[in-house]
Amino acid sequence: MLSHSRLNGRFLPALLMLLTFSMSACGGADQKKKQISIDGGTVGYPLHQAVAEEYKKVQPDAQISVAFSGTGGGMSKFCSGQIDIAGASRAIKKEEIETCKKKGIDFVELPVALDGIAVITNKKNDFVTCLSIAELNKIWSPKSNNKVKNWNQVNGKFPDQQLTLYAPSSDTGTFDYFTQAVNKKSKASRTDYTSTQNQNVLVQGIAGDKSALGYVGISYYLAQKDKLHLIAVETPKGNCETPDPPSKIATNTYVPLSRPLFIYVSKPSLDSKPVVREFVNFYLDNSKKWVEQSGYVELTDEAYSKVKQIFTSNKMGSQFKDAKPGQPITKYL
Repeated sequence: MLSHSRLNGRFLPALLMLLTFSMSACGGADQKKKQISIDGGTVGYPLHQAVAEEYKKVQPDAQISVAFSGTGGGMSKFCSGQIDIAGASRAIKKEEIETCKKKGIDFVELPVALDGIAVITNKKNDFVTCLSIAELNKIWSPKSNNKVKNWNQVNGKFPDQQLTLYAPSSDTGTFDYFTQAVNKKSKASRTDYTSTQNQNVLVQGIAGDKSALGYVGISYYLAQKDKLHLIAVETPKGNCETPDPPSKIATNTYVPLSRPLFIYVSKPSLDSKPVVREFVNFYLDNSKKWVEQSGYVELTDEAYSKVKQIFTSNKMGSQFKDAKPGQPITKYL
């Protein structure tokens, strides 16, 4: 028979290791339940970041990571269950919905703000004031690849000067939305242009190139507007409109290049992590305070109320997957 002292000597270290491991695992699980991960479009990122910082002031224990890898990149992570919330500058695509479904990721779709895509040129450009959708199509159509290289090819009244192009990369929601609005098919675009996911870099490039034309989210234009020339876009009613002041976006005057910004919230995260639901409730109740200072446009009070109802009622799926560019969001709420 083993003595008590010999039993302790042989088994106590192993028992302590087991207890330590168990406590560590429990602690790790508890910590994970406090973590919130957000990723997605660069457009919308400043708003998500602002809300996250404010939430941490009232819930210091919350661990919130906010990143941007483009709307497409964020959706890929979201549908594979890597993140809790995806920020998107366009609605989820049908193929993304199918990917989420295969992975068991149901979701709530929540518009949180409005944005406009600004068409911009170099500050020294003094001959372009307004472009029609047909002219933008002539510039950006896949058929124009390595063919439309001078301004007079866009409009005979423009000078015979070089045209160089700048645009967000193809994994961004801005690229998807613009190509859908201008070329009638998402991702249909010429490819001979300077591309980057960082729209601040695009702005810098256009500001330094007198031949340049490009498009960016309105917040990137507003932050550097003294260095750029904003081009009006002809609306379906025949008016030349710009997204500045941003009130034109709120009243759906700047069409078809106005759009809603979304967050998509994972149902598995809502079910397993109460902090995610608490954070999204905080987001919907408070984000309006930071929308304007983040460079975007507020939804109407009626729209915010309907969005909150979508969340509180756990309404799953997308209402905007078939939405057309330029249509008011109230049509889909």
